[in-house]
Amino acid sequence: MSSPEIASLSWGQMKVKGCSTTYKDCKVWPGGSRTWDWRETGTNHSPGVQPADLEEVVKKGVKTVVIGRGMSEALQVPPSTVDYLKKNGIDVLVLQTEKAVEEYNALAAQGVKVGGVFHSTC
Repeated sequence: MSSPEIASLSWGQMKVKGCSTTYKDCKVWPGGSRTWDWRETGTNHSPGVQPADLEEVVKKGVKTVVIGRGMSEALQVPPSTVDYLKKNGIDVLVLQTEKAVEEYNALAAQGVKVGGVFHSTC
């Protein structure tokens, strides 16, 4: 299965190719996507993205994870989260969300098993 293209991104809205849902924040992986609901893991802008936010994506067998920190990069990514991915043999890119979507789509187009979590506002 290939990673789905992120078809559009604007403040507070993301669309994934092949999915009718409009997301505010989303998780994507080879063959799927869903809303990233921060309440599931108690995530907040600080301390930010936790390993628990990424477990679902990691379990899909991705080789690379792209994390979109928001349009103004308000969402933090602590070193422990990056370490969690690296210990699982996964490459990680932590970027401003517009750049993150560009990188994610480029990797997906190359056939890389890439997943991601993206914050579409601040």
